[in-house]
Amino acid sequence: MDNIQIVLNYFSEYGLVFLFLIVFLEYMNLPGLPAGIIMPAAGILIAGNDMDFITALVISVIAGLFGSYVLYFIGYFLGKPILDKFYEKYEKIRPSINKAISYTDKHGSKGVFIARLIPVARTLVSLTVGTVRMNFLTFTIYSVFGITIWNLIFIYMGYAFGYFFLK
Repeated sequence: MDNIQIVLNYFSEYGLVFLFLIVFLEYMNLPGLPAGIIMPAAGILIAGNDMDFITALVISVIAGLFGSYVLYFIGYFLGKPILDKFYEKYEKIRPSINKAISYTDKHGSKGVFIARLIPVARTLVSLTVGTVRMNFLTFTIYSVFGITIWNLIFIYMGYAFGYFFLK
């Protein structure tokens, strides 16, 4: 519960700039607060402060895309050595990386969309498809749909809670 309060405090103080930053970092798979805390907390504050839901959603999708682009280009330019370092340093993440790779191998570009809806794989898929040099526009299109659905669900959960219980 303390993590949610921290997010709420920062979001209250910095608004949508904080939302952009925290979602950007989360989609780069950096340690910190997971989307399951960030997005609902944002939704609660949007409802509680009469902010525009669609604006917050769009900002979160853009932030998610930019964070995904960073990992995509790391994979694109540094490739397999980066994945090998991930495997060495974070052995527990290996199944998630392998799952992201298998979805894109099995389903092609649709695998990006599918992986975007699976925790952990949704952020790591950017690195893996960058490594195999998936077409950037295709990656972007399928990412937009997956990121939008993920963010919409989590932000709306918080928004609905805030709307019904805080007003």
